[in-house]
Amino acid sequence: MADLSCEFIGIKSINPFWLASAPPTDKAYNVIRAFEAGWGGVVWKTLGQDPAPINVSSRYGVHYGQKREVLGLNNIELITDRSLQINLDEITQVKKDWPDRVIIVSLMVPCEEEAWQHILPLVEATGADGIELNFGCPHGMPERGMGAAVGQIPAYVEMVTRWCKQYYSKPVIVKLTPNITDILKPAEGAMVGGADAVSLINTINSITSVNLDTMSPEPSVDGKSTHGGYCGPAVKPIALSMVSEIARNKATHQLPISGIGGVSNWRDAAEFISLGASNVQVCTAAMLFGFKIITELCDGLSNWMEEKGYRNIAEFRGAAIKNTTDWKHLNMNYKRVAYIEQDNCIQCGRCFAACEDTSHQAILKLDGIHNTYSVIDEDCVGCNLCQITCPEPDAIVMRDIDTGEPHLSWLHHPANPFREEKGKENMYDDNIEPSRKRHGETTCQET
Repeated sequence: MADLSCEFIGIKSINPFWLASAPPTDKAYNVIRAFEAGWGGVVWKTLGQDPAPINVSSRYGVHYGQKREVLGLNNIELITDRSLQINLDEITQVKKDWPDRVIIVSLMVPCEEEAWQHILPLVEATGADGIELNFGCPHGMPERGMGAAVGQIPAYVEMVTRWCKQYYSKPVIVKLTPNITDILKPAEGAMVGGADAVSLINTINSITSVNLDTMSPEPSVDGKSTHGGYCGPAVKPIALSMVSEIARNKATHQLPISGIGGVSNWRDAAEFISLGASNVQVCTAAMLFGFKIITELCDGLSNWMEEKGYRNIAEFRGAAIKNTTDWKHLNMNYKRVAYIEQDNCIQCGRCFAACEDTSHQAILKLDGIHNTYSVIDEDCVGCNLCQITCPEPDAIVMRDIDTGEPHLSWLHHPANPFREEKGKENMYDDNIEPSRKRHGETTCQET
């Protein structure tokens, strides 16, 4: 069995799976059950000042797929509505009882130095392993100047992080909001402020559905609603992109990352780690399937690592970063086309409809007793749409075509009026420029 134990900013964990700050980590009862099930750590649901905020009923909305599978949840729940002292007492006891499990305390207080100076010693006295600054929740608390209201202003991220490093001796993780155009800016703010790591993403502004009988968005609170924080499998692509942006950015690539956002199975976790995350935090999957999902996560990841020859997490962490680049570096002479395996095709015609109506008219339909379809290679651009829409996983395969042409990027393409001379590729390293330079230097034009 591959070794799943890992170390993140000096904190040792029996496996890379932590429960994210959310309802599953709101109290000792939940956390103890999670540790008994095998989770490596938890980020205790966000603590704030007393009196604790008042939550509403109801709290969750859902976005279903066609088979009623949950694509994503949103919530309008605020930080913990239990008193600060009850939380501190429970954290202290659980940490004593479970010394080999990680407890990180999520925090959110007003953007005032005195407020942080007051709460941080109280948290440090619990014996918890570190803190995570909640600069991401998009609902409720930002109206009071906290959560995403702080995370969207890099200067505030830097300032509060610096306060925390001044008044707290253990690791400080900054949880970033995705509700911002450029994730690099708050990440750089956290780094300059002295953060030991960042975690991302927090939830995304959303309205998941509207009740068409009552005309109230869900979750409905006495007929009214508001935007909530979206999470679950649907947000994974956004989270992966933002994690990779930070991991390959020249200014932030050494900043440790805890990956969050739609981790539902071991493969999701491996993808986050391959793009630079050192561990992952899970929430929605545990809410939907219970704490025992940790067994499947650990077994699946361990089996895959063994199959690939990875002895530990560090051996494949960031392995996909070198293959993540800017569009301008992609090979424009590379060609891929679709191929229909006739023995596996069920003649449903979905590939033909998709290509004929919405793509490049590259599939030929031969009418007969049974419809037969074939690909017109010269018209196929390799968009993958036919394979994506095909209900049979082995009926359409995408094949690489040897064009005989050398690698040619847009930087040197004859059609680019701003093309660079050969031999000056080092002017455009694959790594992203620091964001403050990137926005001042990047040209954006279509021809």
